[in-house]
This record gives sequence, structure tokens and C-alpha cells, in this order.
Amino acid sequence: MVDGEPKPEMEAEPPEAEAVAASGDGAPEEEAGAEAAGPEEVDPLAEQAARIAELEVEAQTLRDERLRALAEVENMRRRSERERREASRYGATALARDLLGVADNLRRALATGAADGLLEGVEMVERELGAAFARHNIARIEAEGERFDHNRHQAMFEVETADAEAGTVVQVVQEGYLLHDRLLRPAMVGVAKAPAAGEEVAPANGEETEASDSA
Repeated sequence: MVDGEPKPEMEAEPPEAEAVAASGDGAPEEEAGAEAAGPEEVDPLAEQAARIAELEVEAQTLRDERLRALAEVENMRRRSERERREASRYGATALARDLLGVADNLRRALATGAADGLLEGVEMVERELGAAFARHNIARIEAEGERFDHNRHQAMFEVETADAEAGTVVQVVQEGYLLHDRLLRPAMVGVAKAPAAGEEVAPANGEETEASDSA
């Protein structure tokens, strides 16, 4: 270039190029904004409400389990209390059964009609034994003259008699006893039976009947 010549001016970029450059620079920002707005935001109130409902269900389950546990404990307490009462009430059953033989032997000795001194001593022992039975709520079953009761009596034989109603206890072979309301031993008894038609029978007490005079 020759000194003194005017320098050529630089050509200005066309407006289209500027528009293209501007459009190229903004594209990534628009894509980034679209990606950020893609997933929906979770509502925290809805999440808390769901969690509260879940906790209420768990709390109700725990309350039900607690109530069942309390019911089981109460049932066990009542069962233990009932067993304790029965043990206290009927704990002397074995001892009571052992004493029954003593009572039987004393009663047999009294029935023999021994000497006066021995008889008096045996009577005293029987009274003491009866008092001990009473202290422990042991009672003799009154059977003779009563209707036969299979819950308290054990029939050993039948007696044909017209002196007592059929089904009535007319003889006691061995005494029966109760502990409170529980049967220790049934009374062994003879039970009245209606005589067959036309038959003569002895009275229930064993006395012989006198022959009737013939006409």
C-alpha cells in the first residue's frame, strides 16, 4: 500500500448475522428453563396429611393391642384369684378323707355296746372328732328317711317294704360326708322298693311280722 492513500473502511456485519448470533446465544437458556420446570413440585401439606393418617392407623393398632393385653392380664388375675379361693376352701380335702375312717371306727365301737368306761371315752372322742369336722366345715350326710339322691347316695341294695315309699333310703351302711358343698364320700345306703303284688315282706327295720290269724 502506498503511503498517503486512504485506508479502506471495515465492512459492518450484516444485521442477519447479528440476529443469528443473538438467537444462538439464547437457545441454551430456554432449554435449561424448560428442564427446570419439567417435574411437578410435591405439595408438603398433602405429604404431611398422608403421614398423619399413617400415624393414626399405627396408634389405633397399638391401642387395640394394649387393650387385648390388659384383658388377658385381667383374665389371668381372676383365674389366679379363683384358684387361690378354691385352694383355701378345699385344701383340707385329703386330710378330711383320712379322718373319715377314724369316724367310721368310732361309730362301730359305739355300736358294739362295750364297757361303760370305754364307751364313755369313745363317745368323748367322737364328740371331739365331730367338733373338728365342724371347724373344717365337714358335715355328715343325713340319708336315712330321705329320698335317694344319686349326687349324695350310693345304692348298695334294695329293700322290699311297704313301710316306706319306693325310692326312700331305709338303711345306711356307711355314712357319707360333705366338705362345704363338695362331696367327700357318698353315703352307702339301702333303698326301699315296692313289694310285688301278693307278697308278704318284712318291715324296713328288720322286725318280723306277726302272722295274721286265719279266719
